[in-house]
Amino acid sequence: MVLSQCSDSQLVKSYISGNETAFEVLLNRHQEAIFKFIFHKLKDSELANDVFQETFIKVIQKLKVGAYQEEGKFLPWVLRIAHNLVIDHFRKQRKHRLISERHSISEDYNIFHRIASEEPNFVQQASFEELKAQLHEMLQHLPDAQKEMIYMRLFQDRAFKEIAESEGISINTALGRMRYAVLNLRKLIESKELTIAF
Repeated sequence: MVLSQCSDSQLVKSYISGNETAFEVLLNRHQEAIFKFIFHKLKDSELANDVFQETFIKVIQKLKVGAYQEEGKFLPWVLRIAHNLVIDHFRKQRKHRLISERHSISEDYNIFHRIASEEPNFVQQASFEELKAQLHEMLQHLPDAQKEMIYMRLFQDRAFKEIAESEGISINTALGRMRYAVLNLRKLIESKELTIAF
């Protein structure tokens, strides 16, 4: 079976059956349309890239648990996921503004969003080195594959596709490692009760 000639429906079934290459064919087939859809809503290429990657993490999760209902409409299904993530982004932005005004940190506090802020305020700038040092320390508690993923994605600002190619792994595997790394870091942050003010 030549995967490039398969329908989306056939590729989804093949991926669910364990063929990761089928997912890469799906990704390559639709990534341009999905990215344009997200970018049109966000008007920021870096942010659109992050939401694009998060979209495919969600897609992988849903496919693996059988949450995709076969309707022959894979692309519209993915676009709905992307649309919901864009809405979530704007909701979080509003929450961050309200949190900042109250000088408090909520359950939704996202350390990675703050690290990536392009315009840090005075307190952010003063705390950044301390935060970075603590983050480096926590990274030592992660499995090597997850630790490397965090370094490459957050500190070297490399795209998942580039990371996958350089590591000789699929994009699916790269996304999975990043997801587990972030989950494990969040647990470490909670256990250490990290309370750096921003």
